Amino acid sequence: MNESPMTASSDALDVTVVLNGETRQLKVQPWTTVLDLLRLDLGLTGTKKGCDHGQCGACTVLIDGQRVNSCLQLAVMQDGREITTIEGLARDGQLHAMQQSFVEHDAFQCGYCTPGQIMSAIALIQEGRARTRDEIREYMSGNICRCGAYPNIVDAIEDVLAQSGANQREAAE
Repeated sequence: MNESPMTASSDALDVTVVLNGETRQLKVQPWTTVLDLLRLDLGLTGTKKGCDHGQCGACTVLIDGQRVNSCLQLAVMQDGREITTIEGLARDGQLHAMQQSFVEHDAFQCGYCTPGQIMSAIALIQEGRARTRDEIREYMSGNICRCGAYPNIVDAIEDVLAQSGANQREAAE
C-alpha cells in the first residue's frame, strides 16, 4: 500500500486548519512546509514553488489574512489558523475581483507567478497602505515576475483598489 507523505511515519503530528473555508484535520510531518503540504499532500497546485527560499513570492498564500511565503512556514505551526490559497478565492463560479482584474488587464504572461501575485495583491488592499502606483509597486516588490508583466499587474491592482475605495465611499454614505 502506498502511503501519503502526510501519514508515512509515526512522527506525524495532528494539525487542524481552516483551508479555503473548510476545516481540515491533518497529520503532518514536522519538517513539512505549508507549500509542500498544499501541493504534494493536498493536491492544491495553484500555489507555486519558485525559489523555495522566500525570495520570489510565487508561493504566497494568506494565513489569518496576512500574506506569507508558504515555503518558509512549517505546516505544524499553523494549527488553528486559517489558510487561503488561490483555489479558495472564487465564489459560486465567480472569480474574485482581483482574479477578474488580472484577466481584464492581461496581467500575466506565462502565469507561473500569477497566483502569488494575486494573493499578495489581495493582502495589499486589505492592509490599506497602498494608494498610488508607486506604493503598489513598493508593496508588491516581494513578488517577482520573470516575464515582466509588472505594468499590467499594477494596472489590475490599481483598478481593484479604485473599486474598493468606491465601495467604501458608498457604504459610508
